[in-house]
Amino acid sequence: MLPSIFGENLFDDFFDDRFGMFPMWNNSRDPLYGKHAKNLMKTDVRETENTYEVDVDLPGFKKDEITVDLKDGYLTISAAKGLDKDEKDKEGRYIRQERYAGACSRSFYVGDVKPEDVAAKYEDGILKLSMPKQGKPELPKRSTIAIA
Repeated sequence: MLPSIFGENLFDDFFDDRFGMFPMWNNSRDPLYGKHAKNLMKTDVRETENTYEVDVDLPGFKKDEITVDLKDGYLTISAAKGLDKDEKDKEGRYIRQERYAGACSRSFYVGDVKPEDVAAKYEDGILKLSMPKQGKPELPKRSTIAIA
């Protein structure tokens, strides 16, 4: 166990390129959740007999801040959060403010699924999607072609 002075992840912090000296590392951080952005939109995909069930963690978002699009066989889940910068705390000033405005998205290839066949529900910070399985396409039977 590491002492608490090392933070949550010693090695990520140690190898962080704070000054941009190593562009190949490209440790860009999402300002929406800072260095914890890698924990955002954790997804579980479950296969049942007739459907695929997708659960996406989106804590802190409201239902109207989330969009689900289906285009060209790709299911894209996007979430955007904005903070009102004009809002002042009437009881005092902020000592530390870690919430920011920003957006995040993830895409999954789902094949030839119709939008009306996808069911979506959002509760308790989890987006739940259900879509039917696609039937496996039959490969053409072997045919012999005459060579002239």
